[in-house]
Amino acid sequence: MGAPPGYRPSAWVHLLHQLPRADFQLRPVPSGFAPREQEYQQALLLVAALAGLGLGLSLIFIAVYLIRFCCCRPPEPPGAKSTPPGGGCVTWSCVAALLVGCAGIGIGFYGNSETSDGVSQLSSALLHANHTLSTIDHLVVETVERLGEAVRTELTTLEEVLAQRTELVAATRGARRQAEAVAQQLQGLAFWQGVPLSPLQVAEDVSFVEEYRWLAYVLLLLLELLVCLFTLVGLAKQSKWLVVVMTAMSLLVLVLSWGSMGLEAATAVGLSDFCSNPDTYVLNLTQEETGLSSEASAVLGGDAECDRGKLPPAGGTATLPWPAQGCSPGLSSQDYGVALRGLCEDALEGLLFLLLFSLLSAGALATTLCSLPRAWALFPPRNPSALCSGSPLSEPLLPAGLEPASPRRSFPGRRRRPH
Repeated sequence: MGAPPGYRPSAWVHLLHQLPRADFQLRPVPSGFAPREQEYQQALLLVAALAGLGLGLSLIFIAVYLIRFCCCRPPEPPGAKSTPPGGGCVTWSCVAALLVGCAGIGIGFYGNSETSDGVSQLSSALLHANHTLSTIDHLVVETVERLGEAVRTELTTLEEVLAQRTELVAATRGARRQAEAVAQQLQGLAFWQGVPLSPLQVAEDVSFVEEYRWLAYVLLLLLELLVCLFTLVGLAKQSKWLVVVMTAMSLLVLVLSWGSMGLEAATAVGLSDFCSNPDTYVLNLTQEETGLSSEASAVLGGDAECDRGKLPPAGGTATLPWPAQGCSPGLSSQDYGVALRGLCEDALEGLLFLLLFSLLSAGALATTLCSLPRAWALFPPRNPSALCSGSPLSEPLLPAGLEPASPRRSFPGRRRRPH
């Protein structure tokens, strides 16, 4: 099978394909794409489990840091109102972490769009290939009907006309047998009929999964964006309740970020294994599903002997149109190349950007969770007595334009004159 037109494995494919793989017993696993083998499945699960390990270490670090901050903090002297040293640094480190998280959100939106574009190219190529196969089915049925009609009418009439010439009648009957043999071969040409793995079904399944994957990532990105924005608002307004709520939400988004990182890493590694040598897996799968290897090679890669110079005229011969004569140049070669470029270039690139987003998000949220409690402790306490004295709210509400009368001064030794 020749190389698909316009496709060449990228440097990222080679780099990810060279990464070592191991099963649950830490035994080396070949990097060939074999999704049905248990050892290969364990290797991908182990890659995803690395993200779970990172989540556990991150939570342990955050817990130890907060326990040390809460329990090992030196006591403040009574009546001290000065800001502890390093307070501004804590607040600005939290703000910087949130800004890094916002930058990661932008990267995530770009990666989600790239992945969606790549999967859309794959679905379009599968639908076009299904349309091509449906056209071949139609041509085969039409050709078989024409052959049957020719055998029933034209060859029967010819036998009646040449009934006096035995050698010509024998030749006519031989032509009848050949026409019936050709019709039988044509009926078996569409070897993909009855195969459960059809391009249309694969395209529908891929589109269904991609729709929910895209929506899930959009919701995750929007959730993290809201957390970052409301955390910045809480720091700016020094709102303790908002900071507490955003701390809990940051913990939730941190868990989701590490989970998405595991899925993205396992998917990227498996996709790189497929894209490094896709022909072998596709041909083996086609042969397994159909039981035919030569026909699969002709359909998927195109017949090298059927170039444009060797094609019959546009209408074929007098009986057979040219697509049904066993010569279908590049039947799915173009669709195959488009599918590989969409899956192995755009989709893989989008997955790597999503992986970068998850990594930045996890680091930014971990830093935020460590900084928010210290920033919360630096907020000035609310004085309840301020609401009773010295506050504009404690003064009685007066009508507009009226002011409280100033008390009259009394001087010693001065008596008021009677009116």
